[in-house]
Amino acid sequence: MSSTVNGRDGKSRCSWCSAASEFFDYHDKEWGYPVSNDIRLFEKLCLESFQSGLSWRTILAKRDNFRSAFHGFDFNKVALFKEKDIERLLADAGIVRHRGKIEAVINNAKCAKEMVTETGSLAAFFWSYEPDEEDLAKPQTASTSEASKTLSKDLKKKGWKFVGPTTVYAFMQAMGLINDHAEGCVFRTEAKKARERFIKPKMP
Repeated sequence: MSSTVNGRDGKSRCSWCSAASEFFDYHDKEWGYPVSNDIRLFEKLCLESFQSGLSWRTILAKRDNFRSAFHGFDFNKVALFKEKDIERLLADAGIVRHRGKIEAVINNAKCAKEMVTETGSLAAFFWSYEPDEEDLAKPQTASTSEASKTLSKDLKKKGWKFVGPTTVYAFMQAMGLINDHAEGCVFRTEAKKARERFIKPKMP
């Protein structure tokens, strides 16, 4: 099976785009580009946690509903959620109603606040796990890496939940810590250029 597929514009893209029409826009504009915004990083890790056992198409279709339900994934606000908020979320048909995952987001929001106090930002912490390019597997051949295993382990030590190495690897792919666009995908070069322009956040 080819690792790329052509879009309507004739440009080659990662073959997974063909699974759903909405994937093309997500792939072209978001996936694999470096992110340093703490809210976006927190949101993505939460959404990857919700995806566990489901498809990304399901989560992407509900993303706006998730954002509304979780106050834009502002972890300072989510950390204050109480049982009444959990019950509200469990009654919200617009999101994935899984108590364990909902409680994990609230728990992780509290952990995120602590992390910001310790490291200055979530971005500084996450980007400290960016692997060297030579340590990566051939594009789109792996679901975990040594870096994702280490980050997963360290997050769990800090109390985070639903952050297994596969979930973390998907997060790292999407947020640009790993350029996993297929060889032959024109956006692999675009992601590489974006990373070269990107100023990597650092811990104080």
